[in-house]
Amino acid sequence: MPSTMKLDHTVINVHYEMDAAAKLFAGLGFTLTARGYHTLGSINHLMMFGTDYMELLGMPQGAAEPSRRDILNAPIGINGLVFKTDDADATFAHLQAVGMDGDPPRAFSRPVELPDGTSDAKFRTVTARADVFPAGRVYFCEHATPDLVWRPEWQSHANLVRRMPEIVVVSRDVDRDATRFGKLVGTEAEGGAITFDGSQVSVLSDDAYQARYGDLASALGERESMYGALVLETTDLDATSDLLEKAPAGIVLQRLSGSVIVRVPDFDTVLEFVG
Repeated sequence: MPSTMKLDHTVINVHYEMDAAAKLFAGLGFTLTARGYHTLGSINHLMMFGTDYMELLGMPQGAAEPSRRDILNAPIGINGLVFKTDDADATFAHLQAVGMDGDPPRAFSRPVELPDGTSDAKFRTVTARADVFPAGRVYFCEHATPDLVWRPEWQSHANLVRRMPEIVVVSRDVDRDATRFGKLVGTEAEGGAITFDGSQVSVLSDDAYQARYGDLASALGERESMYGALVLETTDLDATSDLLEKAPAGIVLQRLSGSVIVRVPDFDTVLEFVG
């Protein structure tokens, strides 16, 4: 059965190190939105593509009593896979029906400064239960104001990235996790791959993951599973490769025949650029 699920965004957890993270990702050729301040207490920068985006998410330094323990209790690195929803309440009912319901929908916003003034970008999110997807957070986002998020001035990047076709998950139990992701999005997993609306979640064993990314792979350690990499499609891989060769200090890069793999050690993140 084909899935109607759509990717909204992925999240990279940076804890209190937003300044350093923003500088590094800008140095990789991404256009970052201005810093956002959520009513929940968290802060972010976005890297907007055609219909999806990457989010750097963290907490402001010096916060007396952090309000987002879910951010601080999770490891630094890729820690969120977010699907689109037009109705957070209906999605919560779906999660209940498939036995994956976590927190019920919650609403929040953040101000967005535009040339003609400031407006509030508004969202409602609903999460899957944490023990169902041990790799990290899985949730759904309902955008009440998409025009304040997807804006042309933020969708053009020096590295020429235009979308995320694949999210790589590493698991000690590939069949279990692939089956759960398939159940969530309404399609069957095939060889660990769950395809939906032109995107794919690929669930790999640790051995397969290490073979794919070599020395640039993250360490699974004692974890059951983790988000191992984000795959980013560019309009010109050669031009992207040339730009990435000038990446900031601390970035580790490997140029292959059909991709460029980048490791951001400070934020335990692997990015694979493909044409």
